[in-house]
Amino acid sequence: MDLSFFIFLSSGLFLGWSLGASDASNIFGTAVGTKMVKFNTAAIIASIFIIIGAVEAGDGASQTLGELGSINTLAGAFMAALAAALTIYWMVELSMPISTSQAIVGAIIGWNFFASKPTDIAVLSKIVTTWVVCPVLAGIIAVVLYRLTIKSVKYFHLHLLRQDCYIRSGLIFAGAFGAYALGANNIANVMGVFVQSSPLKGITLPYVGVFNSTQVLFFIGALAISLGVATYSKKVINTVGNGVMRMSPIMAWVVVVSQGLVLFLFASQELQDFLYSYNLPAFPLVPVSSSQAVVGAVMGIGIYKGGRDINWKLISKIAMSWVATPIIAAIICYVSLFFLQNVFALEVYK
Repeated sequence: MDLSFFIFLSSGLFLGWSLGASDASNIFGTAVGTKMVKFNTAAIIASIFIIIGAVEAGDGASQTLGELGSINTLAGAFMAALAAALTIYWMVELSMPISTSQAIVGAIIGWNFFASKPTDIAVLSKIVTTWVVCPVLAGIIAVVLYRLTIKSVKYFHLHLLRQDCYIRSGLIFAGAFGAYALGANNIANVMGVFVQSSPLKGITLPYVGVFNSTQVLFFIGALAISLGVATYSKKVINTVGNGVMRMSPIMAWVVVVSQGLVLFLFASQELQDFLYSYNLPAFPLVPVSSSQAVVGAVMGIGIYKGGRDINWKLISKIAMSWVATPIIAAIICYVSLFFLQNVFALEVYK
């Protein structure tokens, strides 16, 4: 295989690393922040289940990104991923839980403008709508779960030590589910722009099964995400774990489960097919922001408890970063494509 492919893919791997550094906080930030789970334990569990989710269920959301903008050259995909990664890295340096979905969407739109390709407004509207629905839905789920959990604890009269043990175990299982959902939903952000131009072939592993070319690509991207989790996620974990609002272990569990459920709803092809088979409305398969989901869940509980403990100043900074993210990524991508095409004479679109 041509070595140039892996050179171009390096930006996607950097993007995956950046996503892991940023979004691990959304899986285990509350658990680590409340001292219920050690960081090393959280990193290992998150890495394993991110890879499983990406390979097994990552294809659905990537198709939506392909409809938004079908980047058809490796150089173009390289720059879109790099623009998103640079934007994310900058926000991580500021300890902001950035939306990777917004970064890659902005980069794709930047490529569309440069290549004079139309941006499908219907698809863009569907994606942007989820940026609003995602935190609101996470907040609603969090409030319902929080109320049910508190009532259950009171009903069963759990001793503090037993309650602590159950919550610790619950946080680990919830984190594993959240990591699976993150891999399934957000691998599209990392590797989706490379699907059209990837030369990778499918493989067959004895006793495991057959993996198509997209699954191989997603596996490579998931490894990069896992590396980001292990090496550079502590900064943002502290912001989410303790910065937005001080949380009890029960609240931490509720937040992790809520964000995992939201990501799963927008990533599960099986769930969508099941609902459609009964003529029921289904969630679109769209890469949503785990950062928005976890912040929405934290705010939902905080507002339910009166809103006094919420760090509204930090929330406003996070909201501003979400607005700026797609704009910055689009500008970086557009300007960088100009240099790739005119300085390095690379074909950035067909």
